[in-house]
Amino acid sequence: MFLPKEEIYTYEDYLNWPNDQRIELIDGKVYLVASPSTIHQRILRELFINFAMYLKGKQCEVFSAPFGVRFPSANEKNNKEIKIVVEPDIVVVCDKSKIDNEGLKGAPDLIVEITSPSTASKDKIEKFNLYEKHGVKEYWIVEPENKIISVFTLQENGRYGRPDVYTVGNKIKVSIFEDLIINLDEIFGVVE
Repeated sequence: MFLPKEEIYTYEDYLNWPNDQRIELIDGKVYLVASPSTIHQRILRELFINFAMYLKGKQCEVFSAPFGVRFPSANEKNNKEIKIVVEPDIVVVCDKSKIDNEGLKGAPDLIVEITSPSTASKDKIEKFNLYEKHGVKEYWIVEPENKIISVFTLQENGRYGRPDVYTVGNKIKVSIFEDLIINLDEIFGVVE
């Protein structure tokens, strides 16, 4: 089992870590990613299917974890120096020039994170700030236990506004697409 030391790591280090552990890197700090629960996987599957069916034959693509998203900063001259690598549960990308064999380099258009008790704080604080800073247009935080999805949309000022909050009985109109609506009865129906 890989146990990180208290130091700053880069994407080069990330590439050399054991494949049997999911690890994320935020500002050079290592976060071990726990194995997802069955409920988490069911919700992920239902959301992914909705996006995948809608996007079939369209310009944008959807990916599910594990799929590395690298956020380079201006002073990082190459991939090896990047200090931010995350593996969101779902990523929607409309600019295919950002996609390479290692995943995605740059901000996707939409990210979905499905929380667990061990990840809720990271998803709601560190990742929220990270995604906002790097210009992710739409960020969803899914809370399986409460059957709630908070949708943050990037405003003209480059900040996320107040979230739109949805639950069972609601439908989400995905803001980055003209006509994609996701029925939460179908998504959370797998939680019962």
